[in-house]
Amino acid sequence: MLELKDLENRSIYILREAYAEFKRPAVLWSTGKDSTATLWLCKKAFFGKIPFPVIHIDTTYKFKQMYAFRNNLAKEWGMNLIVARNEEAIKEGVGPKDGKFECCTSLKTQALMSCLEENRFDALILAIRRDEHGIRAKERYFSPRDEDFKWNYKDQPLEMWDQYQSTTEDKTHTRVHPILHWRELDVWEYVKQENLPVNPMYFAKDGKRYRSLGCEPCTSTIDSDAKTIEEIVEELKVTKIAERSGRAQDKEKAFTMQKLRALGYM
Repeated sequence: MLELKDLENRSIYILREAYAEFKRPAVLWSTGKDSTATLWLCKKAFFGKIPFPVIHIDTTYKFKQMYAFRNNLAKEWGMNLIVARNEEAIKEGVGPKDGKFECCTSLKTQALMSCLEENRFDALILAIRRDEHGIRAKERYFSPRDEDFKWNYKDQPLEMWDQYQSTTEDKTHTRVHPILHWRELDVWEYVKQENLPVNPMYFAKDGKRYRSLGCEPCTSTIDSDAKTIEEIVEELKVTKIAERSGRAQDKEKAFTMQKLRALGYM
């Protein structure tokens, strides 16, 4: 499909720009469809290999199917996988019972901050899309973070004519979003076209399936009979249900998600 080829070409261009500009990039992988497709784009951009580390944030609350999918694909694709955990918070028993904001900040954001600082990564590639959440629509392809890891959503660099600001004045890290321009439907059509591996949790069982994957206590199913990628594509063409309707943190007020992202949340 020409449209998918155009989307792919732009994403590959962004990935190659990031690899050329930054000394120590890494890519974040949740094991979901978007980040797995992004890893595939990395393989295509760099002739079959992912030339930088792959980070998985382990809250210890992920579904067991996600861990199995991660371990199997990491081995199959030869990833340099880094599993990042906030061991101190895990030892203290931090979890969903403490509140969604507190849990995500401790087990995701703080774990990621420590990983970036320890490994001195200056760029982080993420698989977010503008259509996924209103707050993510404020992002740029190359989005700088300050020395405190924070995102100033009111002061984003201007991006015109495929010209990106790839450096930060204080030499902190930059978030790179190669599939920012994709839609959920595009991702699934690309998964179908490229025959990409996907977590079986996306497929319906007993009239339910997961449309977005997160931590087990905070992620719920949707009503669906889509048991194949083809059926998921057809379902998405007519659905009126938001993609992240099954993610607990997305049901909070919009400013909560914005606050989480401002602090470094994915």
